Amino acid sequence: MSSEKPVYLTAEGLQRLKDELQFMRTKERARIADAIAEARAQGDLSENAEYDAAKEEQGLLEARIAKAETTIASARLVDESKVDSSKAFILSSVKVKNLKTDSEQLYTLVSPEEADLASGKISIKSPIGRGLLGKAVGDVVEVSVPAGVVELEVVEISR
Repeated sequence: MSSEKPVYLTAEGLQRLKDELQFMRTKERARIADAIAEARAQGDLSENAEYDAAKEEQGLLEARIAKAETTIASARLVDESKVDSSKAFILSSVKVKNLKTDSEQLYTLVSPEEADLASGKISIKSPIGRGLLGKAVGDVVEVSVPAGVVELEVVEISR
């Protein structure tokens, strides 16, 4: 049994990770093996930059595969029906109001593996994500971000 901490994922996030792992194990491994074979065919390996680059890429791919395997092995699916929707937890969609700029933003709190700021999914380990965890509508939280301290009011929580 691994001593890895559990990674909480949605069913969609776990499937995406499994699909990525399958792609890396099959297509990416084959592509890199072909690149190594092609570089080997060029002769002297001691001064072959293509060979060195392909071997380095192979090492990086194997590290990514190992990380994905570890994440999948320690994954726990989040059952959305059992999460208290009156407070912000993983998988909550939280609308916040920046008290300084009066602007509103909608975030969905997700695991670090599923974070995607472009689609509004922020990690529960990010400064804003950590600040919002456990908060209820009406709560005001101060969050330290690179630009300074931001005061956010929780306006709405949904699933």
